[in-house]
Amino acid sequence: MNQPVSGFSKKTKAEKIEWLAENYLQNNSDSIRILKNYWNEDASLQQLHDDFIENTLSNYYLPFGIAPNFLINGDLHALPMVTEESSVVAAASNAAKFWLERGGFKAEVISTEKNGQIHFDFFGSEKDIENFFEEVKPKLRESIQSIEKNMKARGGGLLELSLVDKSHILDGYFYIHASFETLDAMGANFINSCLEQMAHTFEDEAKNYEPFQKKEVYPEVVMSILSNYVPECLVRAEVSCKVEKLTTKHQDGLQFAEKFIRAIEIAKTESRRAVTHNKGIMNGVDALVLATGNDFRAVEAGVHAYAARNSYYGSLTHATIEDGVFTFWIELPLAVGTVGGLTSLHPLTKLAFEILQKPDAKQLMKIMAVAGLAQNFAAIRSLVTVGIQKGHMKMHLMNILNQFNASKEEKNEALEYFKDNAVSHGTVNDFLEMMRS
Repeated sequence: MNQPVSGFSKKTKAEKIEWLAENYLQNNSDSIRILKNYWNEDASLQQLHDDFIENTLSNYYLPFGIAPNFLINGDLHALPMVTEESSVVAAASNAAKFWLERGGFKAEVISTEKNGQIHFDFFGSEKDIENFFEEVKPKLRESIQSIEKNMKARGGGLLELSLVDKSHILDGYFYIHASFETLDAMGANFINSCLEQMAHTFEDEAKNYEPFQKKEVYPEVVMSILSNYVPECLVRAEVSCKVEKLTTKHQDGLQFAEKFIRAIEIAKTESRRAVTHNKGIMNGVDALVLATGNDFRAVEAGVHAYAARNSYYGSLTHATIEDGVFTFWIELPLAVGTVGGLTSLHPLTKLAFEILQKPDAKQLMKIMAVAGLAQNFAAIRSLVTVGIQKGHMKMHLMNILNQFNASKEEKNEALEYFKDNAVSHGTVNDFLEMMRS
């Protein structure tokens, strides 16, 4: 039976791998070789990666691809995308090409506020805590002057403070809601530093507040933390064209548009459909979030919370036909940054920003929203026409061939054969067995 290990983080990388091999890998030389094969030959670059997290053993690679031909607000973009899912880049590229000939994408940032809360308990008079908050608010602002100095110089910083009473839901529960503008930074560290400093000031000032002293009832901070739910940090992207411009050799424009809108309405109505619908949107968004070194977990959490903001979980996209014009759009809460974190550290992240022509945070929000809209358009278009599996499994074919250790010749033959035949693990296996026999 394996035993706990102490001081693991202080071991060298070689010692960590040795410990792992002895305890969990049966000293398997192939496993050790795999870990070392993914080390970067450039020692300084490997050290940079080692420093990103604790207890680094190796690197985990994902494909870094490009989806070209995105016309956004009149400018042509190529989108760097990091993902492991076979059809994502292809679908995004197809949607970009489709809309390139129909006016492209339009995007606008609606708002950029981010927020955090100081959560505290108070079991005294509601009037006392309201009066104290109004009195202490200027001191809370003053207490973070040194923290927000540089941010304010650039035009950002703390915007507003408000007291929220939730004691009717949870006995004694209140919080201070703080809104911020963090400009090109995602702002998590900045916001958390401000909140923690204001929390200390809040508690210190409360000790000297006479109404609390008289009743010996004081507010007690539970925690201070930013929120990844950012409905005030919102971006919109859309495409539109006359219905007849949707007509292709494979589809009638009006029939396609009506079926497309029906699919969106189903995703608005049925949460089981909406989850997969929105997951497809995030295929595109996350690929860009990863490529630019942003926090995809934070973005995912905020987006899915926004999808459930009306007390049920529904579609993030919308579509209409009005006066013969088809319009398809999305609104997403996206708190992302172009400075800080990995954005200036990871070499491929820096390259991604170069490919994107060094956007600021607002421009990046627009591009990400467009990526999500394009991904959803491609998915719905497939679903209401040929079905999702035809395109997806074609893209997945190479993965299946690699699983069966197909040779280069076998891959070429398979790619030709499956142009007109259904792809599945079974059919690929049968094909390879036929070739090999």
